[in-house]
Amino acid sequence: MKKLLALALLALPTLAAKPEKPVPRPKLVVGIVVDQMRYDYIYRYWAKYPAGGFRRLLGEGFSYESCHYNYVPTYTGPGHASVYTGTTPAVHGIIGNNWFERETGKGTYVTEDKTVQAVGGTAAAGQMSPRHLLSTTITDELRLATNFQAKTIGISMKDRGSILPAGHAATAAYWYDGTNGAFISSTFYQAALPEWVAKFNAAGHAAGYLAQPWNTLLPIAEYTESSADDVPWEAAFKGESKPVFPHDLPTLSAGAPASVQPALKNSGDAKNPQAPTQNLDLIRSTPFGNSLTTDFALEILRQEQLGQRSITDFLAISYSCTDYVGHQFGPNSIEAEDTYLRLDRELARLFAALDQQVGRGQTLVFLTADHAAAHAVGFNQAHRLPGGGVGPGIMRDSVQRALTRQYGPGQWVLSYENQQVYLNRPLLKTKNIDLGQAQAAVAAALLTLPGVTQALTALDLQRAHWSEGLGMYQENGFFAPRSGDVLTVLAPGWLEAYAYPVVKGTTHGSAGAYDTHVPLLFWGWGVKHGASSAAARITDIAPTIAQFLHIQEPSGCSGVPLREVLGR
Repeated sequence: MKKLLALALLALPTLAAKPEKPVPRPKLVVGIVVDQMRYDYIYRYWAKYPAGGFRRLLGEGFSYESCHYNYVPTYTGPGHASVYTGTTPAVHGIIGNNWFERETGKGTYVTEDKTVQAVGGTAAAGQMSPRHLLSTTITDELRLATNFQAKTIGISMKDRGSILPAGHAATAAYWYDGTNGAFISSTFYQAALPEWVAKFNAAGHAAGYLAQPWNTLLPIAEYTESSADDVPWEAAFKGESKPVFPHDLPTLSAGAPASVQPALKNSGDAKNPQAPTQNLDLIRSTPFGNSLTTDFALEILRQEQLGQRSITDFLAISYSCTDYVGHQFGPNSIEAEDTYLRLDRELARLFAALDQQVGRGQTLVFLTADHAAAHAVGFNQAHRLPGGGVGPGIMRDSVQRALTRQYGPGQWVLSYENQQVYLNRPLLKTKNIDLGQAQAAVAAALLTLPGVTQALTALDLQRAHWSEGLGMYQENGFFAPRSGDVLTVLAPGWLEAYAYPVVKGTTHGSAGAYDTHVPLLFWGWGVKHGASSAAARITDIAPTIAQFLHIQEPSGCSGVPLREVLGR
């Protein structure tokens, strides 16, 4: 026994001295979310994509050809939250871009936080944080796994496209403020903008992009994948007589409205001389906002030295301008096609910079979208395809009138948001009206309206479980403390038109494949070349990245790792 113990003790120094191999991880992860990107955009414009962008992703990376969202509503806030938490609104709580708060009796915005202050911009643009997000993100988990040594940074033209991916423990999150043309933040992350950010903002990049007209990248006759340039279902810019090329951005952006010229008092504001004289918010609705996003992403790579240490860093990029352009002009517009042709060049520029700074093959990249989009109602009608538009105000007022006829005078409906009716529960209680009966009455009223095919009550959703079909989408998007009393389902091709009866451009939010089917591409470190037609859910991205990094998945994660891309 003593001899065995002595031999064991002699072996200890040898074991301790043996060098251990580090856990294999990429130097940098870059998550790319393209706002309102339909899956078919990759292939529709394929012939016009040069090497370096989408062609490089598909030629070297791995593509999931059947990736879908598994909840409604398919909006920007829930989409970004679901990609990075690996779960649905039923768990992470982000049920929309806005929702009605019963406890305050008012609406709230997805990243609104009045307890923090703007850094580098106006209060309206800067009082933002991830406080509504109830789960950790994959970026949070990377910070936790590295004892907060990893740098995790989110950037986007939209606050929600930056804040939700960056998570709660982010190093930084930056988003665009159209009042001063600057990338800003909030005191949730930092007390002042870094000097290099202030310097970038002071250079007036947004004003520079708006100093040139928006003309097509290629000769306009070559845009054979799109509708004619002048069609009645596209919305013109304010100041234009028709929604046609070229769009005179210098004229359209001249003279910012008084409503976007508040006093600017935080770090970096005084250094942008263009703020009082130009509407810099216009850049959101052009492809040049994506160029500005890439410019800033490359500056972050340089200044923060991402991927330059032994610890994995994470850069979350959301390209937002595709969404603004899509809403205004629709998926079949020359404007949308031109925006994607230009985005392809931006991706090529980003990938080349990653090769140079981090090293070829040392960055793990994924690209997806926060939702897709329906065809414009006018486009459908012009081609005898099913579809139509409904007005949210009409929906709300119709339900209010039906309840007034049944129960008498009273403000029975407090809000109609995210295709959901919020009832006045205190009034129902005062009148001794059963909540379930009132919800059923609302559902019956909704089913009499054009375009409505189903109306599910909150009580029905809480009493049942669906593993597939429309019920599954509604259940996964339902979070009782924030969701409404009755949830509306519109027919395929039907959408909410906020300027109803005028229906211009398009929107999204349904469980239709045109809203849920998005690209999912992995490329770079540890990714073999290939493709899969196996069903993938958007909630599977975060656990897959966790597997790549050998870290814990987010706290609310309900997705599963995608085995094909992992090679396991």
